[in-house]
Formats: sequence, structure tokens, C-alpha cells
Amino acid sequence: MKRLLAIIIVLCLSTPLCAWAGEFRGLIEPHRIVMIGSPAEGIIESVAVERGDPVKKGQIVARLHSGVERATMELAKARAEMEGFIKGKEAGKDLFLGKKNRIEQLHRQDLASPSEMEEAQANWIIAEMQCKEAQENRNIAELDYRRSHEILKRLTIESPVDGVIVERYLSPGEYIKEQPIVKIAVLDPLNVEVILPASEYPSIKRGMKATVIPEYPVRDTYTATVKIVDRLIDGASGTFGVRLELPNSDYRILAGLKCKVIFPE
Repeated sequence: MKRLLAIIIVLCLSTPLCAWAGEFRGLIEPHRIVMIGSPAEGIIESVAVERGDPVKKGQIVARLHSGVERATMELAKARAEMEGFIKGKEAGKDLFLGKKNRIEQLHRQDLASPSEMEEAQANWIIAEMQCKEAQENRNIAELDYRRSHEILKRLTIESPVDGVIVERYLSPGEYIKEQPIVKIAVLDPLNVEVILPASEYPSIKRGMKATVIPEYPVRDTYTATVKIVDRLIDGASGTFGVRLELPNSDYRILAGLKCKVIFPE
């Protein structure tokens, strides 16, 4: 009985918990590479990052010289906030409205001529139009301020993604036109690219899990999810491509490493 129990234990320990479709070679790559340039031409005033620095979405990467644009924005802001001119026009409108009402009352009592009434009515209409024009000018000033603010924002370059600075191309004092300032790699998540034989195509589905074992210096085992399965088989090699997504929130896994990818059956 003891011998039978020992044989059962050995069989259980030697039997795999699951079957595997196969082990394949893969390559771990950044999820995305972003080249950060400038929407406007100009001279770089400062670059706030260096190669290897982590950056967050919205973090300032670089600034262009913006003295003239900043002064223009401040002037537009001052015009947009002017209250005295509009209040003066409103006070004039109220004054002429009062005069118009008094002339109309006197006209009903035959104490004012029609010409006086017409003049009072015209003065009130002119004052009302001037008040409206002042308000429209203020609205235009507000739009001009918003335009100036957007122009100034274009001279401040922010990171559009969370990632790591891979390369810095320009320094303060250099003129930028169309070239990038920095290159950012998105490392969370990572992509795992695998080339599989066509015979495995029926067994690979989007959403399935696979085990990823990076090469040295990473010594751990990770789980990735299939995100893309190519719908085109390469006729020359009889293979197709698969992309898996590998979480990397702590940046422990290095992009550029080769790896083993094991798909469950």
C-alpha cells in the first residue's frame, strides 16, 4: 500500500499542471516611441529633461523664447479686463434714457416740440449703440487674449505621454524648426513581438495569456496578453506575427531584451 501511494505521488509530481503549445523566441520593445518637437519655430530657451529621465504626461519638456509673445498676451489681458470704458458708455445710455423719458412726458403735455422728442430719441439710440459697440470691443479683446495665450502655450512643449527620455537632440540657444527636441519611449506597458509558424495560427487568440521569460539581466517570469494577431501569413517563411502586451508599472523589465514566450495549449 505504501509503495502504491509512493508511485501515485511520483506520478502526480511528474505530471505537468497544464500542456504547452510550444516555446518561441520573442523581443521586448517599447509600447510606443514618441518624437517630441515644437509646433512653432524659434530659439530654445531651456530643456528641462536629460536622457534617462522619467516624464509624466503634461510635464514641461522644453521652452522657447517667448518675451514678445508674453508681452502681447499681457497687453491683450489688460484690454480684456478694462471696465471703465464700458461703464462710462452704460452711464451715458442711462442719462439719455432719462432725458428721453422726460421729453416724452413733456410732449404728451404739449410742453415739448416733436423735434425735441426726436432728438432725445436719437441721442438715446446712439448711446445704446455706443454701449453695444463697447461691449463688442471687449469681447474682441477677450478673444485676442485667448489667442495670445494659445500662442504662448505653443512655445511651452509638454510631454504627451508617460515614459522615459531615450534621446535629447537639442540644447538651449539652438533654433528649432522641424526637428525633434527629445525622443520618449513608453515603457508601461511593453510590447512583446513574436514570430510563429503558420501551424500555430488556429491556437492563438486575442486576449489569451502567455508566459514571458526575459533573458539576462532580468530573471523573473511574467504574464502577457495577446493584443494583435496578424491576419496575413508570410508566404515565403510560412510565419505570422503576434504582439503581446506586458505590464511594466515599476519599469523593472528592460525594453530591447530577447525573451522566451510560452503559449498554453
